[in-house]
Amino acid sequence: MSDFTHQLSDTRPVSDTVPDTSLAIGPHVLPNRVFVAPMAGVTDRPYRQLCKRLGAGYAVSEMAASNALLWATDKTTRRINHDGEIAPKAVQIAGADPAMMAQAARFNVDRGAQIIDINMGCPAKKVCNVAAGSALMQQPDLIREIVRAVIRAVGSDGIPVTLKMRTGWDHEHRNAPQIAAMVEDLGVAMITIHGRTRADKYQGQAEYDTIALVKQRASIPIVANGDIDSPQKALAVINYTGADAVMIGRAAQGRPWIFRQIAHYLETRVLLPDPTEAEIARWLTDHLLDHYNFYGETAGVRIARKHIGWYLKGLPGAKIFRDFLNRLDSTEAQLKAIEHFFSQQPDARLQPAH
Repeated sequence: MSDFTHQLSDTRPVSDTVPDTSLAIGPHVLPNRVFVAPMAGVTDRPYRQLCKRLGAGYAVSEMAASNALLWATDKTTRRINHDGEIAPKAVQIAGADPAMMAQAARFNVDRGAQIIDINMGCPAKKVCNVAAGSALMQQPDLIREIVRAVIRAVGSDGIPVTLKMRTGWDHEHRNAPQIAAMVEDLGVAMITIHGRTRADKYQGQAEYDTIALVKQRASIPIVANGDIDSPQKALAVINYTGADAVMIGRAAQGRPWIFRQIAHYLETRVLLPDPTEAEIARWLTDHLLDHYNFYGETAGVRIARKHIGWYLKGLPGAKIFRDFLNRLDSTEAQLKAIEHFFSQQPDARLQPAH
């Protein structure tokens, strides 16, 4: 059993004191240390807003392209839309050309971004094939030029630049500690590390030793990401790595309430109960109404299907219902079907969600 596995299985209280829960990124003081990971096709504005309402201290947008030719597309326009969003508004940009990345940073700041995050963590082939995302970890000199260019483009306006990366390219090249030290010296305000290499993609278990090593050497906030799916796991990862915060990705799909559960546990060591079906119904409905307003009728119905599936996972009759739901082609039909589904659940008393 590894040191981390042993710590995770130890149920003794770690501390009787309540730590300071706030954390700052540049001038922005965050309410807690539980963040929403940027996920392509998931963390759009309606989703980020709901996560923040349900306890997330910070959220980063979906990855936005640095190619100016794509900025006018509906896809990119939506990804950088922060109208009415709870501050701070953070945009993640991706690319491999320093000048284009600097231009993308400036473009987004001029449209309301308050924090710029550089993507060095995405393992997708279409991103890595153009030397962006986690592929950058093979090219420290290029990373240096990108970070310098982005900070030069927006730093004079007081805009913090952060960075999300992996532990390395593969198991033989875990160079996160070296890259972290370099970008900190360049002025990066915060680093998030996913505990896998690019070669791992999302397979196997995340490792936290590399994150702990980065934290030992850093004087800026370090955020741990990867396989954090419960309040207990979040606390164990923070204690093991010394990380200043945790970032939640896949575990929050269909479970946006996980942020308040983790934030509450980190502060009090008390577990909040899982929501009732009635609360889930209310949050899902609120999410969908905002989602439809954001995407419109046709795209709204289509894109909502995956979110609905995540919310309903594990509930009685969910699989059969999803098959039925996927044949519906209007927002009104989706909402009515969901209302009927939850009315059949054992505790579906319509109570106000919190």
